[in-house]
Amino acid sequence: QVQLVESGGGLVQAGGSLRLSCAASGRTYVMAWFRQAPGKEREFVALINRSGGSRYYADSVKERFTISRDNAKNTVYLQMNSLKPEDTAVYSCAAGTFSDVRVGNYDYWGQGTQVTVSS
Repeated sequence: QVQLVESGGGLVQAGGSLRLSCAASGRTYVMAWFRQAPGKEREFVALINRSGGSRYYADSVKERFTISRDNAKNTVYLQMNSLKPEDTAVYSCAAGTFSDVRVGNYDYWGQGTQVTVSS
């Protein structure tokens, strides 16, 4: 069983930055961040493979967000810069077997952390 615990969410003004963390237990998986805004479906944000050598981003966050991982600490990070009000959502990390943008690929999910960007 894998447990994922996110932290680092909060309220920030547009143009600001936040760093989210996801601490994982168990073995190494492909890790991803998803987000869900009120009234909208959960959407893919970014993923990173097991070694950290391959990363993939949604077009909406490219050049602004960076995903990274520290396997020694079993932790994945999401550095979010130049935040926009439309980035407001609950952000969740997820662990899965394959590098895939689909929600169904991921077997384990954290509880989520709220990110609110004010204009």
